[in-house]
Amino acid sequence: MVKTPVHEIIATLLDLLNTPSPTGRAERAIQYIERHMSDLNVTYERTNKGGLTVILPGSDPSVGRVLTAHVDTLGAMVKEIKDNGRLKLSKIGGFSWHSVDGEYCTVETQNGKMITGTILATHTSVHVYDDAKKQKRSTDNMEVRLDHKVETADDVRALGINVGDFVSFAPRAEKTDTGFVKGRHLDDKASAAVLMELVRSVVRENLPLPCTTYVMFSTFEEVGFGANAAIPEHTREFLAVDMGAIGEGQTTDEYCVSICAKDASGPYHYNLRQKLVHLAKAHDIYYRVDLYPHYSSDASAAVKAGYDLIHGLIGPGVDASHAYERTHEEALDNTYRLLYHYVQSEPL
Repeated sequence: MVKTPVHEIIATLLDLLNTPSPTGRAERAIQYIERHMSDLNVTYERTNKGGLTVILPGSDPSVGRVLTAHVDTLGAMVKEIKDNGRLKLSKIGGFSWHSVDGEYCTVETQNGKMITGTILATHTSVHVYDDAKKQKRSTDNMEVRLDHKVETADDVRALGINVGDFVSFAPRAEKTDTGFVKGRHLDDKASAAVLMELVRSVVRENLPLPCTTYVMFSTFEEVGFGANAAIPEHTREFLAVDMGAIGEGQTTDEYCVSICAKDASGPYHYNLRQKLVHLAKAHDIYYRVDLYPHYSSDASAAVKAGYDLIHGLIGPGVDASHAYERTHEEALDNTYRLLYHYVQSEPL
């Protein structure tokens, strides 16, 4: 059985989670990956959109296989500086406001200054507001309380904060003694960490790859167009490695590698799905096939962009997606092992 470097995956994952990278401002996460790829002496290149593509040669250079994970995360942008010194936000990505109510955040000014604060509803105090418990959590009713003595909009501007500044959410990332990893942005940094370790294994073990394999780390997935460009012309298979969504009616749990049959974009390629199931069964990998009703991926974005691809989607099961998320080291292990065997298999 393949020995999964699960401790290394988790260490990398915690580093990535603690590296702020909201969509549109994911440079730091890409730089982190770039440093690690440099240590391996592999070939990689930046895309115009700011992503990173690692190129792993295979025996048949005329056929390409792409694996992708995204390092951009949910976040926000300063929409308005309010007269009372609070900030109104605009969402980056698809999350509900109640999932970040009370969360710590950081505003990055245009000169690079980091200013902390807390996201709160405008009527938070139950000692003051009759509707504190039932006020709708919406864009108009949420604001950032800065950790500075500010009482007016001019006070805020004096700190260097302006409309258009990026806001990242505190990841609160940790590993428990019971094998769980919890925090924000496991979507999709869990899979990015898995792919980073997979690249290390390919290089260190000199794994035989049947075709040129491209490992792409994208930076705009949360807004729908992460890896739908810079795809090598001879690519045949395109596998997005993202998260498996958990909830009522789902088969996915926090311990499996989830293989997606269909999401909001439609069905994924049947033959690739069956191949992944076959590999999981052959190597005793715990998996679940599932449908994600409110979901899309880098693979679906690539197909929508017009690429003629065999596209698929897998990932570790993640609970409470787009909120305070959790997965288990077993899900990371199962995802890694499926990918380990997949990259050595012949393309369809």
